[in-house]
Amino acid sequence: MFEVLETAKKVAAESLQVQIDEHALVRFSKSLSEKEVQLPPWESLYHFYDGGEKTVCYLLVLDTLNFCFWPAPEATKWEIEYKSRKLSGYYALAVSLKQALESGTPIDRAEFLTQLSLNGLKDILGGRGELQLLNQRVQNLNELGRALIEEYHGKASELVEAAGQSAIALVRMLYRRLSSFRDVAKYQGHQVPFYKRAQIFAADLCGAFQGRKWGRFADMDNLTAFADYKLPQVLRHLAILSYAPELGNKIDQRILIEAGSPEEVEIRANTIWAVELIRQELEKMGKGLKAFEIDWILWNMGQDEAFKQKPYHRTATIFY
Repeated sequence: MFEVLETAKKVAAESLQVQIDEHALVRFSKSLSEKEVQLPPWESLYHFYDGGEKTVCYLLVLDTLNFCFWPAPEATKWEIEYKSRKLSGYYALAVSLKQALESGTPIDRAEFLTQLSLNGLKDILGGRGELQLLNQRVQNLNELGRALIEEYHGKASELVEAAGQSAIALVRMLYRRLSSFRDVAKYQGHQVPFYKRAQIFAADLCGAFQGRKWGRFADMDNLTAFADYKLPQVLRHLAILSYAPELGNKIDQRILIEAGSPEEVEIRANTIWAVELIRQELEKMGKGLKAFEIDWILWNMGQDEAFKQKPYHRTATIFY
């Protein structure tokens, strides 16, 4: 079993502040199985795609920055305008990087990434408001550029090829080589890996290249859900996740939850394990979906206002 799933299962069994309601989980799985489930298509409108190596690097840069889109207390949410629409969060980031590439800013060149400054990143992102953890984002990109130069001739495509069409091998390579992808916590004295952004990079490659070329992996079914702050919000709305009163009040009052704290680890681990249980239920019902596909479905559900009645938990971290 992939170590992320194995440890998530253990944390879920030992959790004190987060619980999975199996009746609600089965109910949701049944309703999902009865629908003509359409997997969300790859959003070509918001993402750069040229079918080649440039796209691979674009996605790696995107997922190196893919975290913490909610505004800091008292700050204005970061957003951009694109094709007469206001975009924030992940899609705003995807579009900003896409526009940078299309306008000739060489974010696909490792040398450029190593030298990128805070002001340089601000120029690339543009828009209004404030995106959190900008200094850390610059450090992530500088580190990425150095790693690509030192080991992969400056090419993200060579890094992906070194994984030998294994998504799990790619995830572990990113974890070992790049500190910004080292998404591991501790719980009851044990290591708990999540590898959220590393896993999502493999899934993004698969989605963008439609399972071909650099998006062809033989073991996509081994990926887990991507433990972030949107999925727990959706699972809580569905009554699949329930929180102890003190934790629920903290989340509802938008009180920051410390990265690596027992309650934060429990939220993330139970999210992963709940999605795995949904996958198992759907399999029993004859509906074969992979964990990352269920993740995509839930994440897209979370963009609907109905699923935003209660806030998501807030943790200032580079990992999600």
